[in-house]
Amino acid sequence: MSAASHRDKPATTAVRRSAASGPLQKGQQTKAAIVDAALGLATQIGLEGLSIGALAEVMQMSKSGVFAHFGSREELQISVVREYHTRFEGEVFYPAMEAPRGLPRLRALFDNWMKRTTVEIDSGCLYISGAVEFDDRPGPVRDALASSVGTWLAALRRAVEIAIEEGHLAPGTDAPQMAFEIHAQILALHYEARFLRSPGSVQRALRAFDGIVDRHSRSPAEKALSKSPVAARKTRG
Repeated sequence: MSAASHRDKPATTAVRRSAASGPLQKGQQTKAAIVDAALGLATQIGLEGLSIGALAEVMQMSKSGVFAHFGSREELQISVVREYHTRFEGEVFYPAMEAPRGLPRLRALFDNWMKRTTVEIDSGCLYISGAVEFDDRPGPVRDALASSVGTWLAALRRAVEIAIEEGHLAPGTDAPQMAFEIHAQILALHYEARFLRSPGSVQRALRAFDGIVDRHSRSPAEKALSKSPVAARKTRG
């Protein structure tokens, strides 16, 4: 094959890709819009409440048009779980990675998680509602949910481990236990704020987090490093 033909091949491929990118991009945008609408419905009525018909009505599309993007209701549910996880990472995990390693990063993870949870008081948390719906229902949807939650909890445990490695927490700190207790505060907050509408639940969750860290911190200075702004202001006041 000549040098000229080598040069021509990428150009020809690029032309073919350019010609196909229009319809492909439109299809991807339509699918993304459907998933966005489905996620909005799922946080209100649950994953089991999703149906091709309901989405077709919301999107003003035919049922066959919606179905063509997923192939099954189950695949639609899994796509919603994945999209929720992507947004969760974007709001909670990745911004926290900008904080210094150790307790500042662990605090950032919790603070970001708290912010998202308080926003979800009205809409609901798909991880929590999904666990209720699929805890005893084996299958791909449950697997997708469990994988997403497991990935997040592993990141939380790793943040605790890094805080130990940085010397911010005592060497004997049980990282899985501490992560479990932190996770429990979010679950309690969601129950108290969303279901019981208890006033002051956010502040109680913040104080509970500080209490968990206090039990494992190595020195008063490190305890001060981990204090939430809300708790610190209350202490000074």
